[in-house]
Amino acid sequence: MFHPTVARLTYRALLGRRRALILFALPALLIVIALVVRALSGADDSTATGVLGGFALATMVPLIGVIAGTGAIGPEIDDGSVVYLLAKPVRRSTIIFTKLLVAIGVTVAFSAVPVLIAGFVLNGNSQQIAVAYAVAAAVASVAYSALFLFFGTVSRHAVVFGLVYALVWETLFGSLVAGARTLSVQQWALAVGQKVAADGALTSEVQLPLAIGLLVVVTVGATWYAAHRLRSLTLAGEE
Repeated sequence: MFHPTVARLTYRALLGRRRALILFALPALLIVIALVVRALSGADDSTATGVLGGFALATMVPLIGVIAGTGAIGPEIDDGSVVYLLAKPVRRSTIIFTKLLVAIGVTVAFSAVPVLIAGFVLNGNSQQIAVAYAVAAAVASVAYSALFLFFGTVSRHAVVFGLVYALVWETLFGSLVAGARTLSVQQWALAVGQKVAADGALTSEVQLPLAIGLLVVVTVGATWYAAHRLRSLTLAGEE
């Protein structure tokens, strides 16, 4: 199910100059914010939660997910170079699965790891806040990567759709409309992080069993449909 050549090409595309600048800039900004906040206010659990939840998990992680998920296949479809990949004797499900693993790896590396570092800077992992948010970021990375990879296979405007979901639906509507939080990857990931943190340190609007179920459904469903869409593109090209 994993194809090294596809993985290498995907890594090269994701870590190209333009995307790499954004991928490195967001975690660097988080670390700088953490250092400044710690210097100004000292170690404080509520401040750490505000930074890690309000900026890292709510904004940085989905943005990195958009970059990695859509960038794993979207540009190849847009410029037509995907036909060269589809011409190879490689199963379409293998292509999608490999690209998903690469997108997850990139998203986790550029989101969960910086979140963990920032959490230790902010409050030294008091109440397991740093570890809990890092776990939440890693869990969210999986779902975001699958969701935005799916967007990349169905639309030439995948980045726009991804940004709308991440910044408008989850951040704006999620903060204003209680019902919208149930359909939020951020809240599902927070439910997992809540289990890791000390009691009351993290809160989620979604219960853990439902959150895990929805994470699995979205990840598996998006991956399956992305593979199905890729097979459809192949058939269209052959016809």
